[in-house]
Amino acid sequence: MSLPSLALAGSVLAGGLAAGTLAGPAHAASGDAAVHHRTVRVDGVDVFYREAGRQEAPAILLLHGFPTSSAMYRELIPLLAPHFRVLAPDYPGYGHSDALPPAQYAYTFDHLAQTMRGFLDRLGVKHAILYMQDFGGPVGFRLALAQPQRIDGIVVQNANAYLEGFAPQVKAQMQRYWTHRTPQTEQEQRFAFSPEGIRWQYVTGTHDASALDPDAWTLDAARMARPGQDAIQLDLLYDYRSNPASYPEWQAWLKQRQPKTLILWGKGDPLFTVEGARALKRDVPGARLVVYDAGHFLLQEHAADAAREIVAMFGSADGSEVHERD
Repeated sequence: MSLPSLALAGSVLAGGLAAGTLAGPAHAASGDAAVHHRTVRVDGVDVFYREAGRQEAPAILLLHGFPTSSAMYRELIPLLAPHFRVLAPDYPGYGHSDALPPAQYAYTFDHLAQTMRGFLDRLGVKHAILYMQDFGGPVGFRLALAQPQRIDGIVVQNANAYLEGFAPQVKAQMQRYWTHRTPQTEQEQRFAFSPEGIRWQYVTGTHDASALDPDAWTLDAARMARPGQDAIQLDLLYDYRSNPASYPEWQAWLKQRQPKTLILWGKGDPLFTVEGARALKRDVPGARLVVYDAGHFLLQEHAADAAREIVAMFGSADGSEVHERD
C-alpha cells in the first residue's frame, strides 16, 4: 500500500467522516479494520486468506483475478472492514496457498469453485456477497449457480460473462489455444504471466500509470516465476474455454434471479471491454453500473471509490443508475 493510500485509509477509518461517506457505524471499533492473515485446510489443500471485520457482520468474499492473489485487495479490505466480515482467499496455485503440481490438484475452474465452497463451509459462512474480478467471475458464478441461496449479492469488476465483452485480439488468441494446445499456442499464452505481460495488464488503459504501485505487478511476477507455475497457469488458461461455454447458464441465472448487483468497470481494460459490463446491466436492469477511467485493475486507482459504492449498495437501497467516473 502506498503512503498516500495509507493516509487516505487512516483518514477514512479514523476520521469520522460525514454521513454518506465511508465512516463506519457508531459501534464499529478501530480494531474492525485490522487485517488478519490465516490459513485453513480445505480438502487436503492449505488455503491462505486475509480476514477483517466483525464475525457477525455480513460476509463479503473477495475473489481475485489472474495473475494476482488476495494481495490485489490490500487497500480495499480495511475500507470495507467496518461494515462487513471481509474474506479474501488465495486460490490453490496463487499467493500463499498451496501450489500443488497438476498431478495432485486439477487446475480447472470447477475445482477452484469447489475449493472455495469448501473454504466457506470451513469458516461457517452461510451467506455472502461475492466480489468477482477477472478469474473471480468464473469462480463466483459457479458458486452462485451451485448454491444460489448462499449469495446475498454480487459485485462484478472487470469479470467477463458475455462474448461481446472479450477484446477481439484476446478472444482470437485464446481460441487458437483452446482449439489446438501445442507448444506454439502455449508460448503465446506464456506472455500473460511473464513480467512484461503482467505489467501490461496493470498499466494498459489506466488514467494515470504513475499512480499505480509497481510493487503490485512486481510481486505477481515473482510469484509467477516460481517453479511449476507455468504448468498451473497453462492448465487454467486452457480450461478457461469452459467459461464461454457456461455463459448462457450464467446469463440465465442473472435474468431469473435478478441478484442485487453492483458493476464496477475500468473502461480502458485491454482484456474485457465495457460492452461486457453493459450486457450484464441489460440482463439485470436494477444493477448499478459505474464506469471508471481506469484499466483492468481499477482498484489500483479507485479503491476508496469502489469501497464507497459497495457500502452504499449493500448497506442501503440503491437505484438503478449508470455513472461515468474520472
